Amino acid sequence: MAISPQVAVRTGKTGGTRVPSETMNSNESTPIVIDGARGEGGGQVLRTSLSLSLITGRPLRIENIRARRKKPGLMRQHLTAVRAAAAVGDAETQGAGAGSRTLEFRPRTVRGGDFTFAIGTAGSCTLVLQTVLPALLGLQVGARIHLSGGTHNPYAPPADFLQRAFLPLLRGMGADIRMAVLRHGFYPAGGGELLLEIAPVTKLRPLHLRERGLLRQVSAEALIAGLPVNIAERELDTLGRTLGWDRERLSLRGLPGDQGPGNALLVTIEHEHVTEVFSSFGEKGVSAEKVAGKACRMVQDYLAGDAPVGPHLADQLLLPLAVAGGVFITRNPTTHTLTNLETIQAFLPGRIVSRELGNGLLRIESVLAAGLV
Repeated sequence: MAISPQVAVRTGKTGGTRVPSETMNSNESTPIVIDGARGEGGGQVLRTSLSLSLITGRPLRIENIRARRKKPGLMRQHLTAVRAAAAVGDAETQGAGAGSRTLEFRPRTVRGGDFTFAIGTAGSCTLVLQTVLPALLGLQVGARIHLSGGTHNPYAPPADFLQRAFLPLLRGMGADIRMAVLRHGFYPAGGGELLLEIAPVTKLRPLHLRERGLLRQVSAEALIAGLPVNIAERELDTLGRTLGWDRERLSLRGLPGDQGPGNALLVTIEHEHVTEVFSSFGEKGVSAEKVAGKACRMVQDYLAGDAPVGPHLADQLLLPLAVAGGVFITRNPTTHTLTNLETIQAFLPGRIVSRELGNGLLRIESVLAAGLV
């Protein structure tokens, strides 16, 4: 397999294929065809399809890639996700070029080792990670992933969300995984770096998240790099007044100027069984007060409901749920979440079932849990 200059791989061992017997049949070599225009019609369909191809071992053909976007086809960030998946799965690809609207992907063996993936723009590192992480969780050898690009991008979960909300739940399922932010990278400059280390795990445990438990702690942190510090101060003042939080719950973190310009407001809500992180990003022409107001509305909406899993965390948890089993409850699912459900159904028919509980609540359960990971 030819490796792009943006993708470096050093690996000596493989973790073996991960193809559950229940998904294997005489048509296993026939690609699953996915319409990239389905659902939200963006990069999520591509990333989820690549993940599921790696997990199940099924070849993939995806058409109409990002058909609902102003610039359809594969952009640089999406190409990095494709190349990362190909490196992890020792896959053959056709159509992996800039602007391509059709991609064929044939994985061989998912393998551990050392991987370096460079996006080269402010494209999200966390979304590239989202593509390959599920397939790496159940290997009998470890993996180490170094990513460079955007760590704090308004169009993707920030690195803090993974560290505080998503990865702790994976660890609760038995995963041995750690992530460090080596350098922050804001939109549009990028230049950030993440390091992820995954230790060998025999099998993941099912996820059961039906309630939040007791509220333990709330806090807000404003990140600022290469911009006047009073922007972050105004964000925290506005948030503190709106939510009624005292100064002890608010913190300002100044970053080296060369990691900017950039600004992010992060709010962490820690309950007994789940932690949620809500983020809002500074933008040119948008006041600090409006940035804080956006974060406050997300926090207020979450705390006003009973669902343990917020809309963005639900999107991240669907693949671990599909492969390890379990159940969680969310509220007002996003188009990303609904698109993920539809894509999982294409690869694993009947695996995920959802049931409306009223008041916007949705119960999502993995049935016939296969222990794919």
